Amino acid sequence: MTPAVTALILANIVMYLLAGPGTPLWYELGLFPAAMLTRPWTAFTYMFLHAGFSHILFNMLGLYFFGPALEVRLGTRHFVQLYLFSGIVGALCSLITPGAFIIGASGAVFGVTLGFAWFWPRQLIYLWGILGVEARWMVVAMTIISIWSGATPGGGGGVAHFTHLGGYLGAWLYLLWMRYRSPAAQWQRKVSPPRPRMTFAADIERYRKVNPEQLHPVNREEYLRVMSKASTEGLGALNASEREFLERFAPKA
Repeated sequence: MTPAVTALILANIVMYLLAGPGTPLWYELGLFPAAMLTRPWTAFTYMFLHAGFSHILFNMLGLYFFGPALEVRLGTRHFVQLYLFSGIVGALCSLITPGAFIIGASGAVFGVTLGFAWFWPRQLIYLWGILGVEARWMVVAMTIISIWSGATPGGGGGVAHFTHLGGYLGAWLYLLWMRYRSPAAQWQRKVSPPRPRMTFAADIERYRKVNPEQLHPVNREEYLRVMSKASTEGLGALNASEREFLERFAPKA
């Protein structure tokens, strides 16, 4: 468990106890898309409410399974921002169904799953503990299901499919912003010239000092993949994301 994932799970549990299904606070904090302009806080608060025990259980399990690796990869601040932004974009996308009442962390959790698939697309996810599906195909399948169910009359089944799609959209936009437009990325491109090749040997030695056994299993797999690429193709073959990944865990020069 990582700090933000732990805090988010606890926040959802506390809100479930304080604003249980059907209570006045539940309705006050839940999202009515048609009333979002007069109740703007609900675009944030709705993602901490749930309709029942199974609802919060499965959302928190998704956050528990996919969140820690992504938080380690992005850093706590960016992870929290991605989570909340995904949930808020999910709220905006729920305007497609303005008469609905929307609650749940699903939009934000869907954003986390897309973030996981972004960095580890080939990681196997075992559905029901049996069927192994690569993370990227799981996201594709869930997108197709959400689009079909949301667009089919009577296909919603009480599920906020457009909110789920909004969660994917929010995470995708946030990750693109991190890659190309964030102040940190712009500053890095502006003031950091490419490292001369003579520093590559020192860098590879730093990266080799990382103990993969101390990493999260998903990060361990990514570390071994990137190091294998660096060993066979040279450090210069690594892209910016791969170098950033190694720098996160390597001792500083």
